[in-house]
Order: sequence, then C-alpha cells, then structure tokens
Amino acid sequence: MQVTCFPCDPGPAAWNKLLPPATARAMLDAHLTADWLIIGAGFAGLSAARRLAQLHKSDRIVLLEASQIAEGPAGRNSGFMIDVPHDLTASDYASVPESDKGQGEIRLNRAGIHFALEAAAEFAMDKESITQSGKINGAMSARGVAHNAAYAKYLDTLDEPYQLLDADAMHKITGTSCYVDGLYSPGTVMIQPAKYIRQLADAIESPLLSLFEQSAVQGLEKRNGSWCARTQHGSVTAAKVILCVNGHLESFGFSQRKLMHVFTYASMTRALTSAEIDTLGGEPQWALTPADALGTTVRRISGTGGDRIIVRNRATFDANLKVDQKRIDDVAVNHDRSYQARFPKLRHVEMEYRWGGRLCLTRNNVSVFGQIEEGLFSACCQNGLGTAKGTVSGMLAAELASGIPSALLVDQFADDEPKKLPMEPLASVAANALLRWGEFRAGKEL
Repeated sequence: MQVTCFPCDPGPAAWNKLLPPATARAMLDAHLTADWLIIGAGFAGLSAARRLAQLHKSDRIVLLEASQIAEGPAGRNSGFMIDVPHDLTASDYASVPESDKGQGEIRLNRAGIHFALEAAAEFAMDKESITQSGKINGAMSARGVAHNAAYAKYLDTLDEPYQLLDADAMHKITGTSCYVDGLYSPGTVMIQPAKYIRQLADAIESPLLSLFEQSAVQGLEKRNGSWCARTQHGSVTAAKVILCVNGHLESFGFSQRKLMHVFTYASMTRALTSAEIDTLGGEPQWALTPADALGTTVRRISGTGGDRIIVRNRATFDANLKVDQKRIDDVAVNHDRSYQARFPKLRHVEMEYRWGGRLCLTRNNVSVFGQIEEGLFSACCQNGLGTAKGTVSGMLAAELASGIPSALLVDQFADDEPKKLPMEPLASVAANALLRWGEFRAGKEL
C-alpha cells in the first residue's frame, strides 16, 4: 500500500496554542521491530495503546503520528464526549431509526467515556482536561424549539434523563438573551481536547511504548507474516497493526468511495477582560450544541488561556482532504455573524484563532471497524464523534486484536457495511449542496 495523501489541517490548533510548549518527541529515524504498531495517535490510537499496554505488559508497542500530538483532528474538535446518539447526517439528533441500535450506541459511547475518565483518574488529570458536566441543546427560533421537543420525545423512548430550560434559565447560564429554549442532558463529558490528549500521550509512554511524531507512514506491506510500515526516515515491523487514521483509511487503500471527508470550522475569541466578563454575565463555563444539527456550537471556557468563547459552524465536503486559507477566511465571515448575533454586548471582541478540522462520515452513519486483513485492524470513521467513539473503537480494536470477546464488541459489530458514494465529482457536488441546504434551513440556529 503506497500512501500518497497526507494530513492537511488548516489554521492553528487553538486548544494547543493555549497550553505551554508540549513534550518534544523524536521523528522515527530507525528500523524497529515491535509486537504492536498503531498508526495515528489521536483518541483512537492513544486509547488502543493504553489498552494494549494493560493487556500485554511485556510487549513492545510503537505509535506513529503523522504530525504532532494535539495538532491534528484530536486537538481541533469542540471537546464534547457525547453519550447519547448524535447523528450528524440526520435532519435532527433524534433520527436514530431503531431503539435497539440507539441503546447499543449509548453503551459504546459510555464505555468510551468511562475509559477516558478512568485514564483521567489514573493519571491525575484536572477538571479543565476532562469533566462530566453535561451539555445543552440551545434553540434560538421556533424551528430549534421544535427540534428540542422532538429530541426530548426520543430521549423519553430511551428512558434517558434530561431537563428542559426556558429563556430565563438559558440567560442565567449563557449571559445572552438570544436562546429561547434549551435541553440539558447530563451524560456528556467536556474536555480541553489538546490538554487531555497531550496528558494521555505523556502518561502512557514507557520504555516499552514509544511514540514518534512527524512520522507519516508512506507505505505498508506484508513481509514474511508481519507488517512493515515505512516512513520517510525509518520503518517499523510488527505482527499486528491497528489503523487509527479515521478518514485517511482511504489513503491506505481501504473503504474506497465509502468515506465522506468533511471539514468543520471554528473560531476562538481572545481572552476576555474582567470588564467584559462582568458585562456578559452568565456562568464561566458552559457547552452548547445547536438544536438544529447544522447550527452553531458554542462553548465558554475559563482556565488556561483565560476566559474565551468558541463558535463552530459550517461544514464542507472535500474529497481530497485539503482546504486552503481562502476557505478559512470565507467561513470567518459566518463565524463573526453568528458570534455577534449571540453576544451583541461583546461585538467588539475579536477572534484570535480560526481553524478547520477533519472528520469522517459514512452515508449510513456506521464505522469501519474490525480486521480488514490478517493482522491488520481498523478503528476508523467516527461519524463526527471522534472523542467518545474514537476512544471506544481504539480500546475495542486492541481487545479484538488480542482475541478478547466482549458484549461491547457485539454492539460494535452490529453496524452494517458503509454504503457506497456516487462517483466524483457527483459525490462532492451533491454532499455540499445538501450541506448548504441544511445550513439555509437552520436559519437563526446558524
């Protein structure tokens, strides 16, 4: 397998910029032999490595990361580890067709959250890194209110807890009067994604577990019963390999025309002054997903880097996995409009960071998981929920490759095969048209 497509992450990874300099790691420049090789050191890859280290205490494990820890998608998401199914390809969050599938999704997501919280306790992470605070679905219009009502009915069918919030309650939490309705669900865990992922990487490294950065795999082949991964300056030979590369699985020659490569975009304000914090009011930390799935996600954070507001909206289908600076500049206009509509009292506060992040979807909202060739395993395609689903898929891939059965693996294998996409350029044209139509219909929620 010759890999010719490499990661492209537009703009700075803002969450990482808020933190002190990261641990410096070497590029692979030798020819190593290991028991296990993991390609990709995001949520899935680091979770797979942690689980393998738990299961095989004397085995040699190598992780290869194409860029730097927390500079790729793992450090670019909005930090929601969501437990209840959340289908980004559906018209609303309640569009999970079968309740039994919904329960299986919840079990998987919560297993991922539990694995992350266990790591946080084991490695003494603080609440800024990860905390179970829940999230709010916020509505700004009658359409958003209707979405929240539908979602509440869906949660009732699952016997899941939630709390409805009126406009006054939303104002007390957010400091803004733009939200007329909210639905709070308690199971979501919020993370500072770069801080969590960096602490996890630092904690699991050991004499038997090595992590190399700036070491993109350029080729992968089977030799004498083992797999050999070649980078620019070195190689790793291992009996078993776990691919934790999300949409880049297609670059390795698998799931051709089955993966939808989508970029989402976010902007983060500069640190607010004390006077601006007083002007805004509300709680110092909260996390809000839009009632309409294609609306605007908003977080207010308070911690390392000061008090800031993050907005995320817009999505584009980019089959070549590349986005240029012009796209970031164009999306910035939407971000500023959405921010000012929500925080008119802070209209003058400028954005310090703007960026894009890659995610991978399939038409039928399923992952690509399991043994794809002898000794080669995939924990890929998280369908927009890379934090929770990435964590659990990495953990389960390690267990599957180790021959350990579990009820969670039964849930994981309940997915159908990913559906084929139309040929290019039809797939890109159709997908982007649907995204633009969905954003238009979102109205005020965008």
